[in-house]
Parts: sequence; structure tokens; C-alpha cells
Amino acid sequence: MYHFTALVTLLAILGYFYSSILVSRARGKFGVKLPAISGNADFERVFRAQMNTLEWLPIFLPSLWLFAIYVSDGIAAAIGLVWVIGRILYVLGYAKAVAKRSLGFAIQASATIALWVGALGAIVWRMVQA
Repeated sequence: MYHFTALVTLLAILGYFYSSILVSRARGKFGVKLPAISGNADFERVFRAQMNTLEWLPIFLPSLWLFAIYVSDGIAAAIGLVWVIGRILYVLGYAKAVAKRSLGFAIQASATIALWVGALGAIVWRMVQA
């Protein structure tokens, strides 16, 4: 069973949901009415942080689960937790200023790369051994 990876998956989804709430609040705070997605730089940063998180989820989640299946549930969950923390730092940093998103981005990108490379390596290794 992949209990730890499942929990991290739920945390990642919760993080995305939180970023959606931030966008909703920013719409009201900065007066950006639906369906607009531009018009106020402060709103646009919050919106882009949410959209960037959405763009990374299809890269992160399969990598997380393939790593869990082919390598280790516990290690996948630990690296996945690093991704979640990086994403939170990214979203909160980007909401303040464009320059403040870099640390969170680097953390989550590194975690995703580790998961993807680890999963690929394990899959190839198993194929060669078969």
C-alpha cells in the first residue's frame, strides 16, 4: 500500500485548493471581476502562482506515484512533502513579489526532477534486469 504517497497527494491537492482561495480573495481585494485575469499586477501574481501550480501538478503527480511504485512509498512521500513545501513558498513568495518566487520554485522543481529521474532509473533498471 502507498499510504504515505496518498497523504502527500492529498496535501498537494490541498495546497492547490489553498492557492485557488488566494485567487478568489485577490479578486475581491484588487477589484478584478470575473472573467478577467489581468488589470492589476498584485492580482496577476497571485493568479499566475495558482496557474503555475496547476501546470506543475501533471508533472509532479505521475512522477511521485511512479517513484512510489518502483522505488519506495516512504521516500516518494518525503520528496513529495518537499515539493509541497516548495510550492507553498512559491505561492506565498510570488504573491509578494516576482523576485520572491525563486526559492520555492527551485525547491519544488528539484523535488520533481528527483522523483522523475528516480522513477525513470528504477523502471529502466527493472527492464534491463528482466
